[in-house]
Amino acid sequence: MASQTSPDPLALPAHVSRGGAQLWAAIALGGAIGTLARFGLAEALSSAAGNWHWATLIANVVGAGALGVIVVLLPNPAANPSRLRAMLATGVCGGLTTFSTMQRELLAMIDRGEAGMAITYAAVSVVAGLAAVLIAVRLSRRIKGQR
Repeated sequence: MASQTSPDPLALPAHVSRGGAQLWAAIALGGAIGTLARFGLAEALSSAAGNWHWATLIANVVGAGALGVIVVLLPNPAANPSRLRAMLATGVCGGLTTFSTMQRELLAMIDRGEAGMAITYAAVSVVAGLAAVLIAVRLSRRIKGQR
């Protein structure tokens, strides 16, 4: 009886392994850039308890808009992943934006009894992020000559 082996559960999916170490390095570099940008923004715009978290809001909205530009202007064929697009979209935008920090900030607002501020902050974050990506995609399509 021949032994059947099951696929390695830790093996990388084909679409990830296709890019190889250069793709991973590009994403890591982009992530470092995005994370350092977010840290710098947080340092420059630090907020005291009870105040609006401008740094997180700005990082998330700018990241959403940047992602809209990237996905339109840098196509990414599945057969040949773009290291530049991966560095910018997954790396920089992924490192810059922060859903988890927004959630922590919302929880802190709620814990301080500022539910109204928390709801407003969540709503503004989602609406502004969606508006940023929508505007960025539409403007990028015009630049590229698409509709």
